[in-house]
Amino acid sequence: MKIRSDIVKVYKDVHIWVGIVAGLMLFVAFYGGAITMFEKPLERWATPPARLAPPVPLARADDLVAATIAAHPQAAKHYLVMVETAADQPARVIWREPGARRREFVDHGVSFGPGGELQTQRLAKAPVAQLIDTLHQKVGLPLPDPAARWIMGAVSLLYALALVSGLIVLLPTLLKDLFALRIGKNIKRLWLDVHNALGIVSLPFHLVMALTCVVFAFHDEFYDAQDKAVYPQGIQWGREEAAPPPAPGATPLPAQELLRRVNEQLPGFRVFGFGFEQRDGRLEAHVTGLDTRYGTRARTYASTHLDPYTGQVDPHDLPGHMGGWDSAVNTFFMLHFGSYGGNTVRWMYLLLGLAGAMLFYTGNLLWIESRRKKDRGQGAPAQTRAARALGALTVGVSLGCVAGISATLAATKWLPGRVGDLGAWHEGIYYAVFVAATAWAFARGAARSAVELAWLCAALTLAIPLSSLAGACGLGGAWNHAGAGAVIDCAALAAVPAFALIALRTRRRQQRGHADSIWSTREVAPAASS
Repeated sequence: MKIRSDIVKVYKDVHIWVGIVAGLMLFVAFYGGAITMFEKPLERWATPPARLAPPVPLARADDLVAATIAAHPQAAKHYLVMVETAADQPARVIWREPGARRREFVDHGVSFGPGGELQTQRLAKAPVAQLIDTLHQKVGLPLPDPAARWIMGAVSLLYALALVSGLIVLLPTLLKDLFALRIGKNIKRLWLDVHNALGIVSLPFHLVMALTCVVFAFHDEFYDAQDKAVYPQGIQWGREEAAPPPAPGATPLPAQELLRRVNEQLPGFRVFGFGFEQRDGRLEAHVTGLDTRYGTRARTYASTHLDPYTGQVDPHDLPGHMGGWDSAVNTFFMLHFGSYGGNTVRWMYLLLGLAGAMLFYTGNLLWIESRRKKDRGQGAPAQTRAARALGALTVGVSLGCVAGISATLAATKWLPGRVGDLGAWHEGIYYAVFVAATAWAFARGAARSAVELAWLCAALTLAIPLSSLAGACGLGGAWNHAGAGAVIDCAALAAVPAFALIALRTRRRQQRGHADSIWSTREVAPAASS
């Protein structure tokens, strides 16, 4: 296949400039998104221990519900019965009240104490996992949701354009350069080989991410357009046939019996719990769980309606039981979240997400090196302001994001019980470290700050398992769950030598690379006079 060189040049320019504009925001999105692949273990790891007595057996859940409603009548409006309990769901029964924000709830866990007394504790879901997910969704921008969503959509469109243009640029030499990794003195060629290999090998993954992000960003606009162009009467939301009213005097089935009937109707579906709400004078219910044979619209669960009086499940909202359109929409979510294939796919998405962040980082390095003013024997040339600024911005934003996330994760074991608004503190820690790292990169320059900030990332990431260890030993008021979320500590420990290696290799590049590069701290000797 031959492509005219002028066409390749146009697409190369498009690829470079689109990548520069969107690359740093995409770094934050991909690094945060990679971490959210293990959102549930992170929530368990980050949720402080409850002060409640151990959960009662499921057979006693109905007695606990009755006692809770007698003591707190408002609990009858909305409560949960958990089939599976964990560190982040420590109670068999949880009742909910509306929170200050839309679609926000305040959860209260209840249990029976040693003497049979009713215990109640407000449960606080660990906000650090939600913060990282929000950084991923808003590409790191601390803006209101509508504005951040539109920017994310625009960045995703640029992202798709960069993928297509990059593929066209690489086509003429695709077979020759695909697996080439030329290690030598030509640092730019090495970075180009790494960049190309990452881009081609993970191209299907990146195309899926770009397409699904556009759908997520503009889904309201898509639905509005469908309302006007496809559905004359508008899209019919929530118009399913209403369930028949319960028979006079009917009472909800016990939780254990509901579980038995759901298991009969949905073999392979692992039930996490049941939710109950009073609506229009009758009790409505839903069942939440997961069938690992199918991908889900949410990352870690699926949910559908359940008749609490008969145990009859309405499975049309569950993957594997959906209609054509619902199944297509579910596929968009499933492919983006990696909610299929179990832990194998999660680990694969984690590695692809980190490789994606590396792709954007190397893209900026390539632009800087291609614009480098070379030594012509006249002494060290002054590099362009644009190259120096982009170098500092690339180092500050990329490593600042990594350091900020590590810092706020390490703080998880120390903040509960010491501060009021955990969410605000976690957000404040992240942005304080992020802004400080970016400012440091501009003050110190790209070369020096790249080494210093890489060591900072290693230190703050090491602080994550050290904080867990302090909690396990009961030091300084820290806490830890035995075994819960151990994957978080293990992943952090594995990342520490990686950041240390980056610091060492960057230091070596400074000493042995081109002395006229912005990545060098060596002085170029002036040319000898004749």
